[in-house]
Amino acid sequence: MPLRIVDRSSPNHDTRPQGAAVDMLVVHYTGMKTAEEALTRLCDPQAKVSSHYTIDRDGQVYRHVDEERRAWHAGVSWWAGERNVNARSIGIELVNPGHEFGYIPFAEEQIGALIDLCHGILSRHPIPPERVVAHSDVAPARKEDPGELFPWKHLAEFGIGKWPAKTNPPLEGGGRSAGADPGDRSPTSKSAKQISGRGHAEFLDNLRRYGYGVPPDVDVPPEKIIAAFQRHFRPSCIDGVADDHACAILDALLGR
Repeated sequence: MPLRIVDRSSPNHDTRPQGAAVDMLVVHYTGMKTAEEALTRLCDPQAKVSSHYTIDRDGQVYRHVDEERRAWHAGVSWWAGERNVNARSIGIELVNPGHEFGYIPFAEEQIGALIDLCHGILSRHPIPPERVVAHSDVAPARKEDPGELFPWKHLAEFGIGKWPAKTNPPLEGGGRSAGADPGDRSPTSKSAKQISGRGHAEFLDNLRRYGYGVPPDVDVPPEKIIAAFQRHFRPSCIDGVADDHACAILDALLGR
């Protein structure tokens, strides 16, 4: 089915800084009770928030801000040294009540429309896979969206974003093996061991290499940053604890 885009303009946007390339895509959920409530807020000049697009659960896409303009969706944020994420990104909202109002799985039609929309965006802007991120990735102290039910692996199968294809060494326990999906929702292996000391510092440094903001660059507790990483790449376990399972996933993302 062709992508259905309806213009519902928001006044909440401004000019991107001169020379700022559009090289990020940030996925959100609306976190409001209804689609209409979310659309009204995104287009309310008093709210001072917006996104470039919103996708309803039936696959209807609403365009709020032209891609060449800066929408106000990420807020205080950080990714790969960039503090002004809005300046370089496209923001997409997915209608979902979120954790506050009854978090539910995203609809098939909604994700299908998202894939089609992202393919168009990626054809227009040089956005590498590691810069297709969650709102929680760029603002882990404040945000959880789009959350652990968002199908990142499915998007990666369509060339949108990054997903660790395998881990090295292979993950043990729970029938996992090299090439298994390291971020599935099967029970966490009890063989995973928490890392500490130098290993923990190295894990945080590797998170920084991937793009996450970590102290002293940002004033965010490490457990919040680790939880954001888990929510994106290991939704079966979001405890903010770095263990050998998390290390294997991060090494795979870094191509090790």
